[in-house]
Amino acid sequence: MHPLRDATALEAALTARVAVLYKHSTRCGVSRGSLIEMRQFAERHPEVPVYIVDVVADRDITRRSAEATGVRHESPQVILLVAGHAVWDASHFSVSCSRLERALLEHVAHLAPDRESVPPPGTA
Repeated sequence: MHPLRDATALEAALTARVAVLYKHSTRCGVSRGSLIEMRQFAERHPEVPVYIVDVVADRDITRRSAEATGVRHESPQVILLVAGHAVWDASHFSVSCSRLERALLEHVAHLAPDRESVPPPGTA
């Protein structure tokens, strides 16, 4: 998981083909549980960068990320970004690894390489 503390990191999240933005509060019990879920997602999907915002320590970047994504801020909150656009989000008790995985399949499967254009192994 990548800390998102400044405009440079926010720009990296917004310019990635696919990225996850996770907003976490160190003062919230619900956030503690959702952090475990997001760590599990990050372990299962190392190909998808997960950016974490500490909403208490980094209020400015929290506000800027809400403006950039168009998703009203909540905490905890997870936002799936595809080419800088929020395509799915969840907050509070709806933040889970399995829900995010389903959203990833639903919104990103069409971005997978075209299997028909890839020659079978040993024929190239």
